[in-house]
Amino acid sequence: MRTLYVKIIITTMTIMILSALFSFAASNLYYQLSLKASNDEKITQIANRIVEVYEKGDSSSVTGYLDAQSDLGYKFLIVSPDGQEHEIGEPFRIREIEQKHINAILNGQTYHGIRDYSWKPFVTGFFEDDLRNSVGVPIQVNGENHALFVRPNSQVQFGEMRIFLGMMLILMLVFSFLLVLISSRLIVRPINKLTAATRRLATGNYHVKLDVNRRDEIGRLAKDFSKMSSSLEKTEQKRQEFVSNVSHEIQSPLTSIQGFSQALREDNLTEEERNHYLNIIESESKRLSTLSQQLLTLSFLDHELDSSESISFNVAEQIKEAVTATEWQWRNKEIAIEMDLSPAITIGNPKLIQQVWVNLISNAIRYSQPAAAISIQVLSYKRYIEVQVKDSGIGISEDDLPQIFERFYKADKARTRTDNSTGLGLSIVKKVIDIHHGTIEVTSELDKGTTFIVTLPQL
Repeated sequence: MRTLYVKIIITTMTIMILSALFSFAASNLYYQLSLKASNDEKITQIANRIVEVYEKGDSSSVTGYLDAQSDLGYKFLIVSPDGQEHEIGEPFRIREIEQKHINAILNGQTYHGIRDYSWKPFVTGFFEDDLRNSVGVPIQVNGENHALFVRPNSQVQFGEMRIFLGMMLILMLVFSFLLVLISSRLIVRPINKLTAATRRLATGNYHVKLDVNRRDEIGRLAKDFSKMSSSLEKTEQKRQEFVSNVSHEIQSPLTSIQGFSQALREDNLTEEERNHYLNIIESESKRLSTLSQQLLTLSFLDHELDSSESISFNVAEQIKEAVTATEWQWRNKEIAIEMDLSPAITIGNPKLIQQVWVNLISNAIRYSQPAAAISIQVLSYKRYIEVQVKDSGIGISEDDLPQIFERFYKADKARTRTDNSTGLGLSIVKKVIDIHHGTIEVTSELDKGTTFIVTLPQL
């Protein structure tokens, strides 16, 4: 299986090679369509200038004159009317040319062989040492027209340049490949770190720190991975705390049930003691039942609710039903319930919302002094509904307020006064309100009371 490092190298080198091929092809196209005609015109001007200088001179030996010109980087072939050929300078590699072109030059025409030369790949036509790839002009020698073929001597004019360009191309490719190897390793290194960190994360090691100081996508990925690792670490801690709390909450009543069940086997127990032990067993059994129901509720709330169960309902009517359901509790403590309920319609799961009001009212009753008062108010606004449940009970300390919605959290004063408290009631309340896109706030002062404020969307 190819690694990402190998894939990056192969992909980059393939792109470089293809880019070079396309560049050569584009350069060749540009040469064939534009530069070739321009080059032909330039060589034609040079050839005409050579002829002009010769014909205006003292008409010395044409071969001697052309031989001097060849030192400037040109090669020549002169053809007499009787067909005799004489090369001056470096010989042409290919000397084949049709007779009709020679006859045309002897008749005073110009032969544009460079312009009309056939296409060659990668601009090689520019360097093709072929007589057909030259310019032919007439020249007067001893009063007769001769055909003079002229083309640059590539070996003289471009020899060192071709070596230089060839070396530059080779070195460019070599250094490019080396830089690709190095840069690819630099790119892949943090990914390898992420891979190793992911493996450690998969084994349960959530305390993973990545030393990746980059500002690109990989750097952002590393930062997001670190955040995810920290989040998973916190989640795992909460999970362990949750399991520990559940175990503790289950173990405590089980221990009581087991202990008092064994005590009931003793023969010397009075009827009063026996009834007392049975009451404790019954109370602890109810506590276990409540705990299991609340755990099942939380598990249910952790999954998305079925939207088909959402209907519109009147919050004020629900509050009245919750007060009626808790009537035995507040009448037993001689607590007065003061209600100011405005009609307020919202949409959601009425069974879950009803549990919110029952929990909040039950808590208010539980932590209020006998003969106290509890105020319940429902306010209806344009876009939302506000429900306030206010008691004058023992209150919650400032330090405990931020944690009261955490699972199994029990404030020292507010939650340990009752043996039936599991520390899950307010967690369920918060979860239900959240999934209904509402909010819940709490204000409290020790020994003066607590106020819960719930807002829900208005239908």
